[in-house]
Amino acid sequence: MARVLTVRHINRCIACYSCMLACTRAVYGQFSLVRSAIQIRTRGGLQSKLAADVCLGCAEPACARACPREALLSRKGGGVVFIRSRCDGCAACVEACIARVIRMDPEDGRPIVCVQCGTCVRYCPHGVLAMAAVGEGGA
Repeated sequence: MARVLTVRHINRCIACYSCMLACTRAVYGQFSLVRSAIQIRTRGGLQSKLAADVCLGCAEPACARACPREALLSRKGGGVVFIRSRCDGCAACVEACIARVIRMDPEDGRPIVCVQCGTCVRYCPHGVLAMAAVGEGGA
């Protein structure tokens, strides 16, 4: 059964960034907060709560429809498959993303896209994130 990334318990998040570091380690083989597909941030101010910007795992992703090179393909069950070699860095996916979570990679000029691998979930020490079966909290 297909699963998509969800934020289950944001109130447990302590901004340790383990999820972000695990993401970039799995995708790029390096530790980088900038290149992570998931972004943990404050909502502003010193006493504010945290937010997790994550891909919604859309069943019919607008980012994939917008890609003129078919570098993003719909993934069965939601989300996308990213074929980096097809991408020319046009950023059409960034504009099309309804969750506004796709950003351009400052190092290689291609989009930073969540591929719903679940690595971030495995490394979150506080159970903030989960991979949910489609229909139980995913898109």
